[in-house]
Amino acid sequence: MTSLKRSYAADPSAQNLSSKVYVRSTKSGKVQKIVRELYLRQDIPCSSRLCSRCVENAPTDYHNKVSPFVLSETPAGTKSFPQGHYLVPDTNALLTAMDLFEVETAFRDVIVLQTVLEEVKNRSLPLYHRLISLTKNEDKRFYVFFNDFRQETYVVRDAGETINDRNDRAVRKAVQWYSQHLQAAVKARRSGRTPAVVMISDDRENLRKAEAEGISALSLSNYVSELENANQLLDMVSERREQRDNRGGKVELLYPEYYSISKMMTGVKAGTMHQGIFNVSQYNYLEGSVHVPAFERSLLILGRENSNRAVSGDVVVVEVLPKDQWKAPSSKVIEEEEFNKDDNPDVEEGEAVVTDRERRALQEEVKRVQGKGVEGRPQPTARVVGVVKRNWRQYVGHIDKDSVRTSNRESRAQQTVFLIPMDKRIPKIRVRTRQAGELLGKRVLVTIDSWDRESRYPVGHFVRSLGELESKGAETEALLLEYDVQYRPFPKTVLDCLPAEGHDWKVPASLEDPGWRGRRDLRDLLVCSIDPPGCVDIDDALHARQLPNGNFEVGVHIADVSHFVKPNNAMDKEASMRGTTVYLVDKRIDMLPMLLGTDLCSLKPYVERYAFSVLWEITPDAEVVNSNFTKSVIRSREAFSYEQAQIRIDDASQKDDLTKGMRTLLMLSKKLRQKRMDAGALNLASPEVRIQTESETSDPVDVQTKRLLDTNSLVEEFMLLANISVAGKNYSAFPQTALLRRHAAPPRTNFEELQNQLKVKRGMELRTDSSKALAESLDTCVDPQEPFFNTLIRIMATRCMMSAEYFCSGTQAYPEFRHYGLASEIYTHFTSPIRRYADLEAHRQLAAAIDYEPLDPSLRSRSKLEAVCKNINVRHRNAQMAGRASVEYYVGQALKGRVVEEEGFVMRVFSNGFVVFVPRFGIEGLIRLRDLGTPEPEGEFDAENYVLRVRGSREVNVELFEKVKVRISDVAEESTGKRKIRLELL
Repeated sequence: MTSLKRSYAADPSAQNLSSKVYVRSTKSGKVQKIVRELYLRQDIPCSSRLCSRCVENAPTDYHNKVSPFVLSETPAGTKSFPQGHYLVPDTNALLTAMDLFEVETAFRDVIVLQTVLEEVKNRSLPLYHRLISLTKNEDKRFYVFFNDFRQETYVVRDAGETINDRNDRAVRKAVQWYSQHLQAAVKARRSGRTPAVVMISDDRENLRKAEAEGISALSLSNYVSELENANQLLDMVSERREQRDNRGGKVELLYPEYYSISKMMTGVKAGTMHQGIFNVSQYNYLEGSVHVPAFERSLLILGRENSNRAVSGDVVVVEVLPKDQWKAPSSKVIEEEEFNKDDNPDVEEGEAVVTDRERRALQEEVKRVQGKGVEGRPQPTARVVGVVKRNWRQYVGHIDKDSVRTSNRESRAQQTVFLIPMDKRIPKIRVRTRQAGELLGKRVLVTIDSWDRESRYPVGHFVRSLGELESKGAETEALLLEYDVQYRPFPKTVLDCLPAEGHDWKVPASLEDPGWRGRRDLRDLLVCSIDPPGCVDIDDALHARQLPNGNFEVGVHIADVSHFVKPNNAMDKEASMRGTTVYLVDKRIDMLPMLLGTDLCSLKPYVERYAFSVLWEITPDAEVVNSNFTKSVIRSREAFSYEQAQIRIDDASQKDDLTKGMRTLLMLSKKLRQKRMDAGALNLASPEVRIQTESETSDPVDVQTKRLLDTNSLVEEFMLLANISVAGKNYSAFPQTALLRRHAAPPRTNFEELQNQLKVKRGMELRTDSSKALAESLDTCVDPQEPFFNTLIRIMATRCMMSAEYFCSGTQAYPEFRHYGLASEIYTHFTSPIRRYADLEAHRQLAAAIDYEPLDPSLRSRSKLEAVCKNINVRHRNAQMAGRASVEYYVGQALKGRVVEEEGFVMRVFSNGFVVFVPRFGIEGLIRLRDLGTPEPEGEFDAENYVLRVRGSREVNVELFEKVKVRISDVAEESTGKRKIRLELL
């Protein structure tokens, strides 16, 4: 837009003043008129290479250059438009078919109107970002035309006209103008054919008006049916069916109607309704929950009717049911494929929302005697009365082979099939396809289009096939899509931001060079890095040396990424969107291009690098005397793995200064750790394994439990100290907009179940009134006969915690800044800017806090920082889940064809099964009653004592925390298509 602003003064004839009047009510109830002036212009180009007039009159940018014209001189033709055509989609076409517009083989030369772009942005930010990416893809030729600023295409809203109707009229007017404008352009050239300008819309009224006005317009499916690979592309047309007239007769409505938005908002305000995020239990697809502030415990949503078409992740409004309908959470594993295996995807009429089997299962649960333990205590139940925000995304799954009428790969007959999502919390999705036979045995990507009241399941459309089930490529891409990881290659605009010298870039030799301004020369310090084996994106390095007064100077040196990534350029925007680097077993999805991440920013040994250093004076008792922050230049002496560093420290024959510095760091880190523990920091645990892969193929060959060494703790302690020090500095400089990280204290109810389990099974007390009380009582949960028991309890305690989150300091009161797990009053992330966007923002704030450079306005805006925090919180969580899913996939592959016997521990007991955790592989698996024998043995569940008594040919009592022996093999899980481990009780 800068180029448009520049030419106002330059060409007064190219502008025309129009006023736009907005009416709004003030808090006092008065009506206020706001007049906004709009400059309408005649020099906004059409961007068609056919038009020489626009080339001559096009505005220039700050470098006095005209932006290159985008639309082809010879656009592709179709049967209806043999002379070639440009496309103008309306808002709904883009909202429902973005997947289609992204197809590489079609949908080129597309005019994206400003009216449409702004509507897409208001309706869906993720789709808006995808659309912006398309406008940057040079091969696709998508051009943003500012129709609301061009005099001939600007449309004033008529009295009584809806905004939607005004926008539709603006689209038609722009199409009309483009057609006439191109005719004149071709006429002026005296050669060539005028391409058609075609509006794409699925709005019947819009299409009818276009026809009446003589405008070329087609519905999406009519347009696609003329394209070369129409069969595949038609599968991608949304199945959103507003009119169901073709059914005839009366349609049976299965679900209650949603309340109106105004009724829901009034109810939420009055406290009679509640808003929250709908979550489905991973063990029972008929049980959901919504956490709302008004209730200590989550509200239970039981059964399909009460969940009323909500999908896990949706923001919903719920109404609490009468107290006599409150229930205890389910103690039974209920899986959808077991209950609804024989559903017919073609049949909708006469369906019931709840099948007889589902109703029986729910009734059994309700009849179950409520025990006195926590597990049996009734909880408030509720029903969904409306959806405030659909958080539907693209879903990965596989086609249910039983739903396919013919598996003939050649057949092009359209049929409805079920897609079974990989995520068990998502219901089956009805998909219409002409390639059912081809898609069997493949990983498939689909989008949900709608979920109407008369349909038991949501309806969606096919996006693309990812490849064969279980193939490494398809499964890796599936988990990246499933956790919404941005994995496309970096666009050219991002790569253009990299230093022109590429790998030849060096720290300037002359201290007079501007690159040295404000930097301390720390190249003489004996700095080294300590990382996991094979680490190439080295964020941090350390040093320690004794001072003449007997204290120590300790330095943490962090890669100076903010030197290379400037606020608001293309690379910064891409990093902000990605939020974090994602680590999978066999690959890394980088937040920043590799040139920076693994070379120019990475604190590799033996080369000079820019750094941001935190220097402390620390006493031999690990008391911090003072802290200093500076931009610097360092030269790392060595890059150690944790193991190499440990060997070097332990080797008494090593007496060099670098090793002495590492020993000092280790000594101080142990004292720092003890101080944290004394303050109430938690020592939690999570199952951590390392997959050994074959070097050539990356195929998994073995799984090992990660060994934690003293050097792991050494690095962790100084990174924590640096993060705490920087948090304090940034907050003192920017009390309203410091980007910090908090970890809220978990609600008391989160620990009730674990407390009761420990009390009943082991007579142990878990105190949770403070992090210190929790830390101390976790230390006492020890079984002398079983060393792993304490780790198991710590893993279970971790799951009771809240998630840590990034936030902007001005949005919380100071006591809420506290990081519960670390027992720190204030905390941020500063030490990993190569792989985390939060750290990069903290670097920019710290640079301003020490007066190295002014702070960018985006880091002074609370609303902008809140949006950044919201995104990086989601990205951080998704990256963790993608990493875990990658480990799970590789563990399954490593065990493929093998049968091993291992020890495990019972960590959860249901009325029809139990969950066993196997430390050796860091995995947990469900063993159901039906897995223990045929016919399925009967089980007697003692909820109060967490015991499942199995009666049958083989009688056995399964108790919580019990050590068991299991046989582990692999199996291709029918419900998700994933290869998973299968546990068998020995």
